[in-house]
Amino acid sequence: MRVLVIGSGAREHALVLALSQDSAVTALACTPGNAGTAALAETHPADATDKASVADLAVRWSADLVVIGPEAPLVVGAADAVRAAGIACFGPSADAARIEGSKAFAKDVMVAAGVATAHSEVVDTTARLDAALARFGPTWVVKDDGLAAGKGVVVTSDLATARAHAMTLLDGGHPVLLEAFLDGPEVSLFCLVDPNGTVVPLLPAQDFKRVGDGDHGPNTGGMGAYSPLPWAPDTLAEDIARTVVKPVVDEMAARGNPFTGLLYAGLALTATGPQVIEFNCRFGDPETQAVLALLRTPMAGLLHATATGALAEHPPLEWADGYAVTVVIAAEGYPGRPRTGDVIAGSDTHGVLHAGTRRREDGAIVSTGGRVLSVVGTGDTLATARKDAYRLATTVHLAGSHHRTDIALRAEQGAISV
Repeated sequence: MRVLVIGSGAREHALVLALSQDSAVTALACTPGNAGTAALAETHPADATDKASVADLAVRWSADLVVIGPEAPLVVGAADAVRAAGIACFGPSADAARIEGSKAFAKDVMVAAGVATAHSEVVDTTARLDAALARFGPTWVVKDDGLAAGKGVVVTSDLATARAHAMTLLDGGHPVLLEAFLDGPEVSLFCLVDPNGTVVPLLPAQDFKRVGDGDHGPNTGGMGAYSPLPWAPDTLAEDIARTVVKPVVDEMAARGNPFTGLLYAGLALTATGPQVIEFNCRFGDPETQAVLALLRTPMAGLLHATATGALAEHPPLEWADGYAVTVVIAAEGYPGRPRTGDVIAGSDTHGVLHAGTRRREDGAIVSTGGRVLSVVGTGDTLATARKDAYRLATTVHLAGSHHRTDIALRAEQGAISV
């Protein structure tokens, strides 16, 4: 099978790594890729946000399967263009990708499907803002209604901060979603969904959005994750797939925009049960790096079965025992404007996944973005997996970089409960 992966982050490096270890894969390519994917797969030029460019590359390269990693190509219809060219594609249509591309659309789908989610309200003019803010709080959740790479959300107990963020979004022409705050431990669950509506959950994970230890500082695209969850019920993934994901999949099919690919549910396990925070239309980053580190089922056949409607006939998934922990190493300045162009040492170590990197003509690996690398540690226990991840972090050197030191710490200490 010839497999083409679209994207350039650590998520795509994790996907490429898993596919490169599958004997069914006879050729592997990634575009635009990064220095890490280039060591495992061919790199071909294409504009990942241009659906015609993606489909043209898939045809020219004779791909049997295209795997689209990021949300932006999906929202603009890259999966539609690939399928129209007669090539199997792992990823939802543009219509179905609205589950992530518009939070208001996602809320409407959840309400119709009877899925529990936080009360919310969309505000599209400054004249309505203050009255709307008064209906929420004392902890305000203010979100960009569209795509924001995980950084369009402010959660704050300060009304002035909430209003300022909302005004910034509105002034930029972005509708604002105000949402009730959900208390309780958060869970990320990836579910494979095929065209027939078959849903297969992967291992649950937990990610860390804030830039600093103790969940301080602004939101980011994600600073780390771990999987599975030692504090969660054994049936959590199956329960969420049945009571949350499947109803949403059925509702989208009933609306005429069926979902296929990877449906990501972000939830809070509240005192009244799981409530959805958000849905994403693709593998999440950095949770993917941890989850795929434990997957033992060959990747190509699994993704192809999902893309072609054969998921119900696929054998049960196989997982390694133990845990995986991902720690993101970010550039100086992130999540603001990151410093780039610095040489990275130690990035070729096993367990180090690339995101914002490229190889210079002189062979040096240099930083090109905010989240530069992910280090992934594994172990029989969560404690040993954390130790392995932070050992790996010490082997990487990037001037001015920073990372959180408390990824999975509270879970290791037994401080999380449902």
